[in-house]
Amino acid sequence: MLRELSIRNFAIIDDLKICLSPGLTILSGETGAGKSIIINAVNLLLGSRASGKLIRTGAESAELEALFEIRPGSDTAAVIDQYGYGPAEELLVRRVISRSGQNRVHINGKLATMQILGELTQRQASISGQHAHQGLLKEEEHLNILDRFANLTPLRQEVYELYHQLIPLTRKLQELENKKQRQAERIELLRYQQQEIRSAAVEPGEDEQLEQELNRLKNAEALYTIVRESADALYSQRGAAVERLTEICRSLKKAAGIDAALSAPAEEIGAASYHLEDIARELESYLGSVQIDESRLEAVEERLDALRKLKRKYGATVEDVLTRAEAIDRELAQEGSLSNQIDDVSEKIEALRRRLVDAAKTLSQRRSDASSDLSRQVESELASLKMEKTRFEAAVAPISAGQSAGHLLTAGGRLLSETGMDRVFFQIAPNVGEEMKPLASIASGGELSRVVLALMAILSGNGSVETVVFDEVDAGIGGGVAETVGKKLAELARTHQVLCITHLPQIARFGEHHFRISKHVQAGRTVTRISSLDRNERVEEIARMLGGEQITETTRKHASELIQSGA
Repeated sequence: MLRELSIRNFAIIDDLKICLSPGLTILSGETGAGKSIIINAVNLLLGSRASGKLIRTGAESAELEALFEIRPGSDTAAVIDQYGYGPAEELLVRRVISRSGQNRVHINGKLATMQILGELTQRQASISGQHAHQGLLKEEEHLNILDRFANLTPLRQEVYELYHQLIPLTRKLQELENKKQRQAERIELLRYQQQEIRSAAVEPGEDEQLEQELNRLKNAEALYTIVRESADALYSQRGAAVERLTEICRSLKKAAGIDAALSAPAEEIGAASYHLEDIARELESYLGSVQIDESRLEAVEERLDALRKLKRKYGATVEDVLTRAEAIDRELAQEGSLSNQIDDVSEKIEALRRRLVDAAKTLSQRRSDASSDLSRQVESELASLKMEKTRFEAAVAPISAGQSAGHLLTAGGRLLSETGMDRVFFQIAPNVGEEMKPLASIASGGELSRVVLALMAILSGNGSVETVVFDEVDAGIGGGVAETVGKKLAELARTHQVLCITHLPQIARFGEHHFRISKHVQAGRTVTRISSLDRNERVEEIARMLGGEQITETTRKHASELIQSGA
């Protein structure tokens, strides 16, 4: 229950505080006095979006506070404990709206987020005003009303969570399938490259060896001539180096017989002679390897050309080409991993989809079961509001999947969404003999106001909120209908705290508590004031509502009688 409301520097309100009680509280006043501003303030304390435009001129910030009394063991008490905002016996909400945009939310003196604020206040108060009247004309609001009526919020939340788990997986599956399609083209390219490198049978260092061989083949004649002449000069021809050294060695050995000091030089020259002889043999052997082979020259050139083409495509060296081949082998070996990923994601999608379909079907069935009950209750409430012959239907219909919907988000031709697979739309026939028409086709504001009141009374009756605020519930009605609406508000106030802003004395007379909202000019500024009315002041206020500013004894008497009969 809302115990206190404090508003500072908000629109034309400079400083306003109101203490509220159980039962039906009436707020009245002249048009433009600030009644709607108070409703806007309460909306902000319940979690609505704030704007710096709402701050009073000349002030840097606006401050709003609401103190709620919390029932022990209630859902709100549990949430307060969960977030550590205890004690759970009360809920003090404070919002500071700054022109700089640095708005803050405090709950029981601690900073909080808008999400937490919404969780804590969703069962504390509900406002039915101009927004509720307009919202009631939208089908999505019809779905919300039916789900609130049937207490389907937990099941609907389950559907919501499953749906939003499924959507990213369907996107991931599509990405993987697109990737696999692109991969098929790449696999084809990789296999071609793999075959090209493998068929070339490249060996490490092969290009360097072939370059050397090519150089020898191109210069075979010159090599043969040089080596032949060198071998002959060392050993074969008359006067060759080996022959001359042998003669010198023999002479020195003779001389060594005279002087032993020449033995060592003689031995060294002899060794040199043998060494040159070995070199000459190596040169002779080399001559056997020198080829003048045009066909081999052509083959080496072709092989080097093939290797150069591979290096242009796959790397600067033969080693780079071989490294690329290994990388291709590894990538091709992983070809099946993408298919495995697709299988894994598909399995997860199918499991989630089954759960989503089951939950959505259960939700749909429970909506269908609850729709007839809601329809009967609305008709009963409307009958008590002088719309006895009105027929009302909360129709539940499947959402058609259509041709563009993917099979993963359909079930039995019905589209799966975050709210299930149904659309709900309210139909009404206010007069006998008329066919059922969408609620939006109602021309009478008075009829729509009573439908809003009937729905709010039903939803409040299921314990969804503690405090119900009505603004413009008297739109388009008067006389006997207004009195009926007042009685309905008084009846609702037996189990809930009800706040009602009204211009009609027929409604105001049922109030257990009455506040008058007025507008004054003070020090050159317009300010809004709110006053709690006693018995005599109530008479004056209701007399004003009856007859305007010119209050007569007749209107006072009438007002007194209205209050007496409404007590």
